[in-house]
Amino acid sequence: MINIILRGCNGKMGQEITKIVEADKDTIIVAGIDVSSTGTNKYPVYSSFSQCPLRADVIVDFSSPKNLLEMLEYAKENMTGIVLCTTGFTKEEQNIIDEASKVIPIFQSANMSMGINVVTKLIKDAAKVLIEAGFDIEIVEKHHNKKVDAPSGTALALADAINSVLNNEYEYRYDRSQLREKREAKEIGISAVRGGTIVGDHEVIFAGTDEVIEIKHTAYSKAIFAKGAVEAAKFLPGKRPGKYEMNHIIE
Repeated sequence: MINIILRGCNGKMGQEITKIVEADKDTIIVAGIDVSSTGTNKYPVYSSFSQCPLRADVIVDFSSPKNLLEMLEYAKENMTGIVLCTTGFTKEEQNIIDEASKVIPIFQSANMSMGINVVTKLIKDAAKVLIEAGFDIEIVEKHHNKKVDAPSGTALALADAINSVLNNEYEYRYDRSQLREKREAKEIGISAVRGGTIVGDHEVIFAGTDEVIEIKHTAYSKAIFAKGAVEAAKFLPGKRPGKYEMNHIIE
């Protein structure tokens, strides 16, 4: 049985994870961490790690970058791995996370969906071939009207994945409204759409001469991200310090 401390337990994703864990015979949430007291959970909830007297095999974090240091200090003190599902970290915060991974195992992915990570593998393979054939690359992401960051962390991760197999020679273009010039060859365009209740839609477009290849992933429910987080929680305990991602599960 994998014991989990769930940070952000009273948020929408936290409640999705709670439902999945309740139906999973291999995992249990022993405590939650959340500044909000709106949830109705069967486990105790504390406003901070400093108030939590319980220990666990793994921390699952689906909250926000706030109070990152407190969680990392707790995890290092108790040698507890972290499944880090939160996005939007600054470069400085990411450096702190990377340093902590030298002490504890940290599973970090911009998108916890199994499907989007399979797409990531596909587009890396496609980019190697299609760039040589003169294809341009554009990424279009769509999310609900409550999402505050743009482009999404997943869109950036997709761009980074493509760029990684192209010697990181490509620049990202987020806005063409101020440009009166043709598209540069070595750029990846990233466009964001916000509206309605779209859970998440990511499309990678390879546009060549007289043909277009589109690789797309659509999320119809937040449950897919919660399922991925629980799978990561099962994977991480017992791992050596270091950085892990969804590829380590699906490969």
